[in-house]
Amino acid sequence: MKHLDLFSLHMRVTTLMIETQAVVVLRLMGMAGIIPAHHGENHLMVSEKGPAMAQAFTEASMAMMAGKQPDQVFSAAMDPISKRVKSNHKRLTR
Repeated sequence: MKHLDLFSLHMRVTTLMIETQAVVVLRLMGMAGIIPAHHGENHLMVSEKGPAMAQAFTEASMAMMAGKQPDQVFSAAMDPISKRVKSNHKRLTR
């Protein structure tokens, strides 16, 4: 693993943490009635977790079986979760 790879992974994790926190805040604001909440948002925030984690596990497992480096395995696991968080953030900020 090169230093740039480690830095890139660190930036992806940081971005995921920030976007995740923003989604949590937006959902809490919707529950409190501060902003308009989308219909079914409470159900969605619970039901999406299982499939996203299963997909992350599958992607990480496939990367490990392919002999990828640890940072590549971690990155593969982050991809489905990052995509879900990005789509949630985009939907909630419309």
